[in-house]
Amino acid sequence: MDTDSSGHVMRFPPDHALAVRVRAICAPSPEVAEVISHGRCTFRAGKRQFAIVGAAHDEAGAVEFIPDDLERPALLERTDVFVPPYEGAYGWLALRVEADSGDWELLPELLDTSYRRVALQRQLRALDDGGASPAVDSRPGQV
Repeated sequence: MDTDSSGHVMRFPPDHALAVRVRAICAPSPEVAEVISHGRCTFRAGKRQFAIVGAAHDEAGAVEFIPDDLERPALLERTDVFVPPYEGAYGWLALRVEADSGDWELLPELLDTSYRRVALQRQLRALDDGGASPAVDSRPGQV
């Protein structure tokens, strides 16, 4: 397994198919930055994280996100959503997905909400003014 510059094991390195699909969803949003943190690809609106590829200490595919408070109870009723270690204590949830399976129609909506939860006003204006949108085609091989 690859390791990052801090020595953390990279379960889903930047070239992993799951990271590639999540990047295709996140990258079009205004001022998105991809940062490797604790062995995982994270996506940030400026400096604030809104998506993490993989749940800590979990080999299965998942993407962590910050849910809308009103949608949280319904999301937790799903069998493919769980409270991830570490970030779960701060309100994050995770959706189980693999690069070629899982609810890839729901994930862009969840990541859009997560982005909006942390984005600055100027980023939201840019997003809503017809600029980039995180809800892009996220099928494998599509960008």
